[in-house]
Amino acid sequence: MTEHPPELPQHPDFLWHSPEPKRTYDVVIVGGGGHGLATAYYLATNHGITDIAVLEKGWLAGGNMARNTTIIRSNYLWDDSAGLYEHALKLWEGLEDELDYPLLFSQRGVLNLAHSLQDVRDSVRRVEANKLNGIDAEWLNPDEVSEVCPILNTSPELRYPVHGATYQPRAGIAKHDHVAWGLARALDRMGVHLIQDCEVTSVEVAGSKVCGVQTTRGPIAAGKVALAAAGSTSTVTDTLGLDLPLQSHPLQALVSELFEPVHPTVVMSNAVHVYVSQAHKGELVLGAGIDSYNSYAQRGSFHTIERQMQAAVELFPIFSRAHVLRTWAGTVDVTPDASAIMGLTPFDGLYINCGWGTGGFKATPGVGWCYAHTIAHDEPHPLNAPFSLDRFTTGALVDEHGAAGVAH
Repeated sequence: MTEHPPELPQHPDFLWHSPEPKRTYDVVIVGGGGHGLATAYYLATNHGITDIAVLEKGWLAGGNMARNTTIIRSNYLWDDSAGLYEHALKLWEGLEDELDYPLLFSQRGVLNLAHSLQDVRDSVRRVEANKLNGIDAEWLNPDEVSEVCPILNTSPELRYPVHGATYQPRAGIAKHDHVAWGLARALDRMGVHLIQDCEVTSVEVAGSKVCGVQTTRGPIAAGKVALAAAGSTSTVTDTLGLDLPLQSHPLQALVSELFEPVHPTVVMSNAVHVYVSQAHKGELVLGAGIDSYNSYAQRGSFHTIERQMQAAVELFPIFSRAHVLRTWAGTVDVTPDASAIMGLTPFDGLYINCGWGTGGFKATPGVGWCYAHTIAHDEPHPLNAPFSLDRFTTGALVDEHGAAGVAH
């Protein structure tokens, strides 16, 4: 008897309405990506606040949410980061049932390769730090790496020899658009307004208190305004004279033609800027490093893809004749310590969430949970308290350059 595949979700047009914006809301969230949607979701479910508008300048979840490589993990070095990402991973593990929507969450594990003796030392240190924080983490030698991912070339003759890898078995991937659709459907059912094609051009203040936003669809008053617009956050705060320590870069990714299931896990290499997984449909999903210049362009430089593909083919010779179907870029907002900014601002009623670099998607439910707490109570949740904006003046940085990702 042939087993039928699970029923796919409805087309997103049928999952939420497109209301006209009201003139006033309790909370306006700027940015209709994963973070904006998750924040609205937990404001409604954890704090009973449903008079919310999520404003998106394009189409819902059409920014970085639609442009990432969907890797989920929590094996960060420092306690502050580990606490936030592990909370997110635990939420991921129950989110599909909670939303009653197929997110295609797959805990297939993540390997982070080490290509030098210094990589090995740093990686083993991170594994031990993860264990102290209750995070599943293992150090694998090259033979053990081959057992997890047999198609990976672990020959010592490689230009980038694999000396071993960290391994987090609970890590994995989810289908990014399904995550957005599931959250949007739940929000629509709770009466939250999801408003597309509505760009916020400035934040309105009276004295030091926020009172609303100006948009391309007119002014909207709000008791609280929460920014969740990734790299574009700094263009909004510029209207207030609030400078943010952010730089925005294009980060490229690409997908191949369809293959039979051959890639059992997720493989990342910080040193050579490659990360590879296989999507549910069969495409290889590959990520590259950032372009070094600052830009909001949603395409990248060919030489970056070329360098990344050289390393990918050496590590995965089985893919040497694969065809690339498409490439794209997202906007990576990077802070000086490679950690996010989330919390209060000098303006009453204005909250900030940005600077996630390559870590935004994996943090989605954890961010929503903590950011909603911050907005509802006017004080940070203990998990996001270390990620305040003022750490760049106090010096209490959360330096995650070694574990944040391949690109920053």
